[in-house]
Amino acid sequence: MAAIHPVVLSGGSGTRLWPRSRKHMPKPFLPLVGERTLFEATLGRCAGDDRFASALIVTGAAHLAHVQAQAAAFPGTEVIVEPEGKNTAPAIALAAARLPVDAIMLVCPSDHHIADAPAFTQAACAAAALAGEDWLVALGITPTHPETGYGYILRGEAIPGGFAVQRFVEKPDLATAEAFLKDGNYSWNGGIFAFRAGAYLDALQRFRPDMAALVQRSVVDGRSEGALFFPDVDSFGAIDGESVDYAVMEETDRAAVVPAVMGWSDIGNWHALRDARLGGLDDDGANTVIGNVELVDCRGVLAETDGPRVSVIGLEDIAVVVDNGEVLVTSMAGAQKVGKLTGASSQ
Repeated sequence: MAAIHPVVLSGGSGTRLWPRSRKHMPKPFLPLVGERTLFEATLGRCAGDDRFASALIVTGAAHLAHVQAQAAAFPGTEVIVEPEGKNTAPAIALAAARLPVDAIMLVCPSDHHIADAPAFTQAACAAAALAGEDWLVALGITPTHPETGYGYILRGEAIPGGFAVQRFVEKPDLATAEAFLKDGNYSWNGGIFAFRAGAYLDALQRFRPDMAALVQRSVVDGRSEGALFFPDVDSFGAIDGESVDYAVMEETDRAAVVPAVMGWSDIGNWHALRDARLGGLDDDGANTVIGNVELVDCRGVLAETDGPRVSVIGLEDIAVVVDNGEVLVTSMAGAQKVGKLTGASSQ
């Protein structure tokens, strides 16, 4: 099998991890789990393995300096600089248009955590093999609990190396998520995909022809500066942004899923970060602390500070974060709402 081309999507601001994640230094570029940043870990999972080519990164101008600084340790990396964010379908199309039509793309968000790298590689190679047969493949994360914050994928008939997708499901309510977990045939949609570049562009041309034409024009009229590529601003700006899920995956009859058990987390909020730091175990009451922190009679507490002492007594399932003069205190149940705070949206 030819080398797999990692396509790393690096956008967003990670507002639900405020005040640690901010507009000027957002979530992908922070060392939230371990010593490497999430972005560095994403590149590192494919680096030094002959089965993978050098990464192609799609990002915006606001993140370019961080991308260049942290990708410097990974030779051969190229970067597409989007004129503006248009969601994942056009971003992936830019990468596909810059690659040979037979190149196998492995599309990865830059801000996820994967604890089991060998399991990721195994699933990625299985997905790439299916993509070589012109399946449009999603890695399906095996659920560990009834999560209401993710979309789901229902497995259909078995095919060599995976399953055909029966349907994609929007984020469910709790009762539905519990039913999905009990059913056993549903996976979380983690936003990791494998496509043959030409097959993806063909699908986009079929289902979103206006988007496909504008992406193609933005690439033809774009310009290169060394390892950087800048799509044409006017053509790309005319695109109606849309996710790859809506634009392609939910439209095609060639969608496949490869189930993966790899310690995955989108690190979507402080609750998810606590669980990732604890290895996914959130039922034993363990705490996780960084900095000058003292806990007494606490369970399930995440506390971190960049200076001032944090002292917590007798509390459960909360996060206390002190960063650059800002203080956040939230229950884990309320962690999804952090992005709605005035400070999170303005900094």
